Amino acid sequence: PSRLRGPLMPESDLVYRDGLRFSCTRCSRCCRHTPGYVFLSARDLGRVARALGIDTAEARRRYCRSVRIGGVTRVSLQEKPNLDCILWDGEGCSVYAARPLQCRSFPFWSSNLASRESWEEQAAACPGIGKGRRHGRARIQRWLARRIAEPLMGE
Repeated sequence: PSRLRGPLMPESDLVYRDGLRFSCTRCSRCCRHTPGYVFLSARDLGRVARALGIDTAEARRRYCRSVRIGGVTRVSLQEKPNLDCILWDGEGCSVYAARPLQCRSFPFWSSNLASRESWEEQAAACPGIGKGRRHGRARIQRWLARRIAEPLMGE
């Protein structure tokens, strides 16, 4: 019998079985001009707050919002009126070294790895997918495991 791996699929069907190429070009397409959510863990919020030189309560008040999705309320970074991430400073992420796990782990999200079609859809939007260094299966699985180990903040 085939063992299940990654996003609950047989290893033979695993999108990242042989690894995937990705190198961030810092184009910021994933940070700007489109609506979305950057969900935070408590660790993310602390890291962002330290990078901004403020405490977590202030960071949450100034930079976060509550989002209700599927009956669950989560904490997300806010967006500017033009739909840029609140942490975008005109040249890039103002806390790049301390950016949330969701940002650091992109594009290795379970939703992007669920099927070849999902991965190719992301590749059409992100110029770094399919280029640069190959990330092996073990590294990708570590990104997926970190999301499980670092749960998202709720209300």
